[in-house]
This record gives sequence, C-alpha cells and structure tokens, in this order.
Amino acid sequence: MAWHGEPLVGFDLETTGTDPLEARIVTACVVGFHGGRVVRQRDWLADPGVPIPEPATAIHGISSERAAAEGRPAPEVADEIAETLTGYWRQGVPVVAYNASFDLTLLAAELRRHGLPSLEERLGGTGIGPVVDPYTIDRAVDRYRRGKRTLEAVCREYGVVLDAAHQASADALAAVRVAVAIAERHPRVAELTPDELHRRQIDWYRAWAENFQAFLRRKGDEDAVVDPVWPLRGRPAAVTS
Repeated sequence: MAWHGEPLVGFDLETTGTDPLEARIVTACVVGFHGGRVVRQRDWLADPGVPIPEPATAIHGISSERAAAEGRPAPEVADEIAETLTGYWRQGVPVVAYNASFDLTLLAAELRRHGLPSLEERLGGTGIGPVVDPYTIDRAVDRYRRGKRTLEAVCREYGVVLDAAHQASADALAAVRVAVAIAERHPRVAELTPDELHRRQIDWYRAWAENFQAFLRRKGDEDAVVDPVWPLRGRPAAVTS
C-alpha cells in the first residue's frame, strides 16, 4: 500500500510569533490518522513564559492570561512534543506538518532554549524524518497554479474541510488530509516511499528558496537571503534510512 494509506501523524503548533527562532509554543497537537479517520490525538497548552502579542492572540485565541493560568511549563510541553514525534519516527511513521520547516525549526529552538535533548539526539544522532510537508509538495507538483498557498487556500483546492483554522488540532488534521489528497491527485507523489518523498522535498524546497531569493533580488532587495534548508532551517537536511 502507498504511504498515504498507511498510518500518518499530523503535527501543528500555534505560537507567539512568526520567527521560528524567537517565537514560543502556545498550543500544539499531534494527531494519529489511519484509514481515513483519527485514531489518537494529543493536545498541549503551554505557558510560553513571555507575553503573547495581541496579533497572535487574535489568530489562535489564546491570551497571555489564559496561557499563564491554564498552560503547562514550556520546557515540559516542548519535551513531551519532541518525545511524541521521535517516538513515531522510531516506528517509521511519517510526521505531516504544513510548512514543516516553521514548526520543526521552532520546536528545535525551544529544545535548545530549555537545554533539552534535540530531535536528532533523541533519535541516536541520525537525521529526523520522514517528514511530509503538503506546502512544499504542493508548490512543487502544481508550481504554476495561481493564488495563495495558505493551509485554508490549499484545503479549498483539494476539497478538504477546515472548520477551525489556526486551532492546532484542526490544522494538524487538515495537513494530513491535504497530504493524502495530494497523493491521490498526483501518482508520482504516491508512488514514492516516505524516505524518498522526504529527500525529494529537500530538493524541492531548495529549488523554491533559490528561485524566491533570486526573485526578491530582482525586485530590488539585493541582500535578500532565503534559507534553502528543509525541514530544519539552518541545519543539514537528512533522513534516516
């Protein structure tokens, strides 16, 4: 059976900001998916230890006051998320995340911030993965489609229902369903093994980053730099064999 018919795990973070090296985790969800349905789910609410800016609260609905009152300590949350994801990778289950380089880079930064073992260290020093990023895949297989590539827009393109955008549980599940829909529409994606797909995404992301950087420089931003590394920004991109 192709990878999209096997067990998958959706992952999403809602955070304090848009810089993955500086933002903090506010909410998170890891959802197990198989046979077209959710088979398990785990959710977190963290106290990020810093104020949540109002624009971020407006997106995901979590205020600083609520996070402080109801959230668990950020180090505990980051550690548990990392253990959950690496536990699935050790079983060979792909982790699906929309714009994975943001969520995984932010998680890696939180682990460093709190002096916790990295994702790679938890896997015995090997690279992380396999990761499935519908954002990266969709850009590669339907490069010239007009319009936005937000999760909401791509859900509409592939007929996936997203009832509560920017809620970690809804976004994590939608990411998995979009990944499945992409594989069903594009046989060349479905026929890859998870590890092969991971490696293709490394190349696809690098090609996109190089093209986007060139575009920005043509438009006058001569110093524009777009990190070409996926799925952990600024790190060597590898996958376990």
